[in-house]
Amino acid sequence: MKYTAAKAQSSGAQPARAKSGKVVARKSVPPGEIRIIGGQYKRTKLPVPDLPGLRPTPDRVRETLFNWLGQDLSGWRCMDVFAGTGVLGFEAASRGAVDVTLCEQDAGLVARLKAVQLKLGADMVKVERGDGVSLLRRQSAGSLQLVFLDPPFESPLFEPALKAGAQAITDTGLIYLEAPTAWTDELLDGYGLKLLRYGKAGAVHFHLLVRSSPAAA
Repeated sequence: MKYTAAKAQSSGAQPARAKSGKVVARKSVPPGEIRIIGGQYKRTKLPVPDLPGLRPTPDRVRETLFNWLGQDLSGWRCMDVFAGTGVLGFEAASRGAVDVTLCEQDAGLVARLKAVQLKLGADMVKVERGDGVSLLRRQSAGSLQLVFLDPPFESPLFEPALKAGAQAITDTGLIYLEAPTAWTDELLDGYGLKLLRYGKAGAVHFHLLVRSSPAAA
């Protein structure tokens, strides 16, 4: 995740109406490491370099997310579109996802992601360097069960990422979204999405989204 605290201010959006996750304090993660919290790679350390705006999704937020998803992701195809440390994608792989793509633009982060993938022998994980939204757009329609969207908070990438994600997921697929404000059903309707779950941790709003209707044949 890439997150700039100065930009993470509420725009006045009304709280989303959905089952709420735990309200937990968001703490900045110092340069060093973060651990995978569940599955076959549990306790594996991932490096967290000292880079501007790099903030991995905290343990307790991931715990809430994977409680929402269920701990068994066997057979799922997933994409972590703004991978950063890769912790969300590696958590999915750890829980049985059969195909996980990690996309990241920063060359140093890409090298670290590949090193972790090699260390784990995680053949189900593919690391791609480049524009995550463009890569998501190139996925076959309805081909993914889960898309992680955690763009830099100051970026204009939320709308194109949601649009691309909505096309890429199956009719029963899911999108995980972290944002500086709450995305309500009213806002999501234009993308063919609706809110399934919602939580807030400090300045961060996290959401689990589904299609509002099946994809057109």
